[in-house]
Amino acid sequence: MPLMPHATPITLEDAASPAMNRSFYSWAALVAVGLLGLAAVSFMADRNLARLGVLGVGTDHLELEVSGQQWWWAIQYLGADPSEGFRTANEIHLPVNEPVHLRLRALDVIHSFWIPNLNGKKDLIPGRETDIELLPTRVGVYRGQCAEFCGAQHAHMAIYAVVEPRAAFERWRAQQQRAAFAPSDPLAQEGHRVFMKSACPLCHAILGTEAAGMSGPDLTHLASRRSIAGGTLAYSRANLTAWIANPQGPKPGNHMPQVNLNGDELQALVAYLDGLK
Repeated sequence: MPLMPHATPITLEDAASPAMNRSFYSWAALVAVGLLGLAAVSFMADRNLARLGVLGVGTDHLELEVSGQQWWWAIQYLGADPSEGFRTANEIHLPVNEPVHLRLRALDVIHSFWIPNLNGKKDLIPGRETDIELLPTRVGVYRGQCAEFCGAQHAHMAIYAVVEPRAAFERWRAQQQRAAFAPSDPLAQEGHRVFMKSACPLCHAILGTEAAGMSGPDLTHLASRRSIAGGTLAYSRANLTAWIANPQGPKPGNHMPQVNLNGDELQALVAYLDGLK
């Protein structure tokens, strides 16, 4: 049997065509450029966050305490004088181009504060206070969301940030610091009586009245907010009526009990609450 001639081994370089080589090196270069770009963006973001931290120290910056609970956000605006503070829920107002410091607390399970247009996520852990700093640079309304699964209605735990010029913010703050006006309309007056004799004051507070509950949202200026039920429903008189009549309908499993009211009592109560602006 004749011997086969000795075969020269074929290397990878011999097998690869020039076109394949060019594609490989182009792809490698593209990946390298992409990684360098991401590293540069990350570096600049870290620099900006560090700069924000420096801006927030020793300045007359706004300070808030935000408490997450199933499934809504309690907000306390703090002031140098306790009389300057006030409470609201599920909506914060911020002056544009000014640093803001938020103290974050969880009152039941782990939550996560996240307004994507303003900063990254920050967890709220029971028994431990965390914090985050914001520096909003554009006027607008930004929607936030709890970003850590916290139970059945996790998806319906939203928060809105309203960024506005300093003058508009000061007008809003002055309004929020005022006690609720006593109703003058007979229907709203009846609604106030319905509210005070029901279980509502056990959970909710209204500044200027005997209602001082803490387990539910402060209602002093309820009708000035963009949403109700932790961002589940846009604020309107119709949605407010439906929410009080059947809170388990739009948000099953939430902790607001159903208050047994007849039709006249419900309409009177809504008339009163709709006047809290």
